[in-house]
Amino acid sequence: MKLSNRLQTLHSLVSNDYQHIWDCCCDHGFLGVQLLADNKAPHIHFVDIVPSLMNELEGKLTRYFPQDNSEQQAVTSQWQVYCMDVAAIPLEKHTGRHLVIIAGVGGDLTQKLVDDIHRQHPNKTIDFLLCPVHQQFELRSHLKSLKFSLIDEVLIEENRRYYEILLVSNNSGEAEQSRSVSEISNVGNKIWIPSCDEQVKVSQQYKAKTLQHYLRIHQGQEKQGKPSKVKHIIDAYQAVKP
Repeated sequence: MKLSNRLQTLHSLVSNDYQHIWDCCCDHGFLGVQLLADNKAPHIHFVDIVPSLMNELEGKLTRYFPQDNSEQQAVTSQWQVYCMDVAAIPLEKHTGRHLVIIAGVGGDLTQKLVDDIHRQHPNKTIDFLLCPVHQQFELRSHLKSLKFSLIDEVLIEENRRYYEILLVSNNSGEAEQSRSVSEISNVGNKIWIPSCDEQVKVSQQYKAKTLQHYLRIHQGQEKQGKPSKVKHIIDAYQAVKP
């Protein structure tokens, strides 16, 4: 199975340091299946609220990744499927390091799900791998207000759409002891430091498209005689030097 550029990039950011990986809003489970095939963690959990999708996924996992109690199974990843609200995932039932992946939904829903999980497990160290479809500035600002730390960030283009991928931790103290982390920026830092000519083009086009989006909102609010709620966002992106 060939992953899309977006899913490949998400996959590349997943280290082997986790005991549990939760592929949330997993749709057809393509990313989680690849993580399972690569034995990225002892336990891979698939979570979505759509019963038909999860029934189909469970059937495929049962067929291609049968689970038993043999010695061979002990060295390969175990999987479990949950048809439930992502906010209700049972992290408290499992020990070890957790990575929660939330991709392919809006920044507002991503923010809500991260909030719910973080609030329900305040004493658990959790890394989040996030790839929101929209509202990246708002999501970043919220994660910053929660004092999450940034482990890594990537900007990619796929099918003429742009995606920010954020790997963050809810426990900056522990994260700082074991790896290099930084403060989350409202507009990003590393994503504006391209490593090749293609990335220069992607970052420039992404900045232009993002500014156009917020300028339209700003102009609409002005026409209605309302104070602009996005002027600070426009200023922040205009200050970026890709």
